[in-house]
Parts: sequence; C-alpha cells; structure tokens
Amino acid sequence: MDILMWIVIAAFFILSFVGLIYPVIPGILMIWLGFLTYHFIMDGLGTWSWLSLIVLTVFIFVADFVANYVFVTKSGGSKWGGRMAIIGIIAGVFVIPPFGIIVVPFVLVVLTEYLQTKNARSALKIGTGTVFAFLSSTAAKFIIQVIIILIFFWDVWFR
Repeated sequence: MDILMWIVIAAFFILSFVGLIYPVIPGILMIWLGFLTYHFIMDGLGTWSWLSLIVLTVFIFVADFVANYVFVTKSGGSKWGGRMAIIGIIAGVFVIPPFGIIVVPFVLVVLTEYLQTKNARSALKIGTGTVFAFLSSTAAKFIIQVIIILIFFWDVWFR
C-alpha cells in the first residue's frame, strides 16, 4: 500500500511540473493533493510543512500576477491586451502544444494592441512583454514548486 501511495504522490508532484507547460493542469493543486495524500493516508506532516505550503502557494499566485503586470504594463499594454494574453495562454495549450502557450498569446496581444493603436512597433513590444511575463512567471513558479517539494521531503525524511 505504501508503494502505491508513493507512486500517487510522485504522480501529483510530476503533474505539478507538467502544469507549468500545460496551464490547464493546476500545478499548485497537484502539490496540495500530494501533501494531502501523504498527510491523511500515510503519515502526518508537521506544522512547518503546512505553513510553508500556504505561504509559498500565495507566492506562486503573486509571482504570476506580478510578472504579468510588470512586463505588460512596462511595455505599455492595455487591459484588452492583458485579457487576450490570458485567453491566448488557455487556447495555446490546445494549439501547437507546447509552443502554443507562447505563440498564441503573443499573436493575440500583438493583434489586439495593433488594432487599438495602429502602431506595429508598440504592438510588437507589448507582445514581447507578454512572452517575457509568461516565461518569468513560469520560472518563478518552477523554483517555488521545487522548494515546496523539498520541504515536503525534508519533513518526511528528517522529522
């Protein structure tokens, strides 16, 4: 039974990283499911692990919003450009995966911004900002997820 549960926990953790490339898979939810599986089926986790998970979960959401806000607004993006970036990320999962999550938002943002401003240079700058926002938030989420999983294993093995 323990081996099966460890396989399930590992699968949740692996799926959390797949969620970085396929945003329709909620990565942080997969980590939570791994924690909950271990806590309720195998053995308890310490307070430090749960507090770390809560704080770092908030950091993941903050990293997503801050990266998008900073890159899109610094490059002069509009609210519609930001909305199209989100739609593009979701649609991009299904269009030429995994490259679609970069290409589709870029194209949608460039088109949206160009239709609003009629300035191709500005639209390309904002589209590029959207790509950097996605890549930087993905890198931040990757690092935070690794830290969360390391805390989990530290608690399991050294508590």
